Amino acid sequence: MVRTAREPTFLPLTLTTAARLAVSPHPTPRAGEAHWSAVRADAAAAEVWAALLAGCADTGRHQLPRRLHDLCAATSACTGPAAPARQSRLARARARITEAVTTSDGADFAEAFVDFDQVVASSLAQALNRTESPAR
Repeated sequence: MVRTAREPTFLPLTLTTAARLAVSPHPTPRAGEAHWSAVRADAAAAEVWAALLAGCADTGRHQLPRRLHDLCAATSACTGPAAPARQSRLARARARITEAVTTSDGADFAEAFVDFDQVVASSLAQALNRTESPAR
């Protein structure tokens, strides 16, 4: 695995929100899984990013789709099924990431991750709000 002095982060919102959810006073079931899935997905994205920048043909590209799938599954386990609009946006972002990797388009890869990060983080933030809100 490629390591730099400062790793790029592709899921900053998701990583922060998942970490907060995992240590909240009343974490949802599988909150820790969502956090570690986010860490693994972010690491896989950084590896692919390094490969894209270096012009490598294949490094890490097979792990990323699985890691993104695992993150989506762990997020759904914490939040429940996503609304159809959110599922559609998430599917589009994942497809765009996959296409960017296939075509070695670094700019599209980075842009697609911004959208993916926002969708996943907003889902986790809703779960976090439910755990931090007083019971009514």
